[in-house]
Amino acid sequence: MEALTAIVIGVLTAGSVYLMLARNFMRFLFGLILLSNAVNLTIFASGRMTKGAPALVPYGEDAPLGIVGNALPQALVLTAIVIGFGLLAFTLALAFEGYRRMNTVDTDEMRFAEPKEDVTK
Repeated sequence: MEALTAIVIGVLTAGSVYLMLARNFMRFLFGLILLSNAVNLTIFASGRMTKGAPALVPYGEDAPLGIVGNALPQALVLTAIVIGFGLLAFTLALAFEGYRRMNTVDTDEMRFAEPKEDVTK
C-alpha cells in the first residue's frame, strides 16, 4: 500500500509541476491545487497506514489500548485542507479580477502591469 501511495504522490507532484510551468494562470492554479493535494497525501502517509482503531482512550485508562491510528497527521491534514481552501479562494478571486481587468489569463500578456525596465543604466 505504501508503494502505491508513493507512486500516486509522485504522479500528483509531477503533474502539478507540469501545470505550474505553463503560462496560463488557470493551469498554474490547477497545478497549485494538485500540489496541495500531494502534500496533504504525503503528510497523511507519514502517519503510517495501518488498520488501527481510532485513538480513543477508555474511561479510567491513561492511554489507548491496542494498536491505534496516529491522530497527529490526520489533524495536520485537516488543517492543511482548510488553509489550501483559503488559498484557492484567494487565488480564484485574484484570477477573476486579473481576467476582468486585463481580459487574459496568459501570464506573458499580464506583464504590462509591471514597470518598464530602464535600459539607460
